[in-house]
Amino acid sequence: MTTSNTGDFHDNRPGALIAALPAVLGFTPESSLVLATLQDGAMGCVMRADLSEELIVTVEEIADLAAGSGSDTAMAVIVDADGAACRMCDDEHRRLADALASALENRGIDLAEAYVVDRVCAGGRWHCADGCGRSGTVDDPCASPVAAEAVLGGRRLYGKRAELLEVITVTDPARVRALRAAIANAASFRGAEREDADTRADVEHAIATAAATGRGRWPSDADLTRIAGALSDPRVRDMLYALAVGCDAAQAESLWALLARTLPDRWRVDALALLAFSAYARGDGPLAGIALEAALRVDSGHRMARMLDQALRTGMRPEQIRELARSGYRLAQQLGVTLPPRSLFGTRGARPSRP
Repeated sequence: MTTSNTGDFHDNRPGALIAALPAVLGFTPESSLVLATLQDGAMGCVMRADLSEELIVTVEEIADLAAGSGSDTAMAVIVDADGAACRMCDDEHRRLADALASALENRGIDLAEAYVVDRVCAGGRWHCADGCGRSGTVDDPCASPVAAEAVLGGRRLYGKRAELLEVITVTDPARVRALRAAIANAASFRGAEREDADTRADVEHAIATAAATGRGRWPSDADLTRIAGALSDPRVRDMLYALAVGCDAAQAESLWALLARTLPDRWRVDALALLAFSAYARGDGPLAGIALEAALRVDSGHRMARMLDQALRTGMRPEQIRELARSGYRLAQQLGVTLPPRSLFGTRGARPSRP
């Protein structure tokens, strides 16, 4: 998901800050610790972690991520439907906020405020985690300027994180097993040294399959097998990454998501990296983060996934990521492949955040 320069999130408007979180994260957080860095009154990098007994021990990692944003101020929101109105839980919330404040202070970041909220929805109740006495209600998330910016930018907002995970979750294990055998068999006939014509044909086939997917045509097993095999060619991958900035980027992203739900792990990791790059390039940090987590679980050494993960952690802006697609266009020109024209959409200076 992306953050926005729209809106004023100083600590005198906690209801607005909390209401912006669903649009920033891409889903409505539940039972979570959310940390947002602030710069000149605008939200910067945003991180989320599940509430758990171990969370107070892992705040150092969260603080490290916040330090990479370059901001010197942050706010925390503890979303706890069961504990927000529980007096006995106040001490737990205060200890968590204190531990986070200490970890951030060691990295030169001031935790300006920490709030506890029961629900991130219109009318949800918030109060200070440190017992300062301030309290209030949450603004309507649907009316948040950040939500409006997300919708105008074409991003989908999910009700829960589980809905976001469904984008990449394998849905048909039996088909995955069948494809594993088919792809392995096809690979045995695939030569190590490939001609330019082979690479060109594979890219053109992938583009045609993406277009068909965009029109609602489900790719055949033969289509999936060929694309999976083609992803073993670095030149094919480079040109397919470039589709993320083309006029038909949405079609390509739909295909990468389908591949992520369908291919066996060995080949799925490249599809996840393609999906992550596409999502990142259009400013959808949460989907990029989910895809990268899955890719790195499969192959912790995957070069593109590691590079994108590091970029996401340090808050690199989408327009910087989009520049990486230039090499794909240059290669396509050399090989005589016609890629869709580059699109003109921008990111308005947005910075990605982790789910």
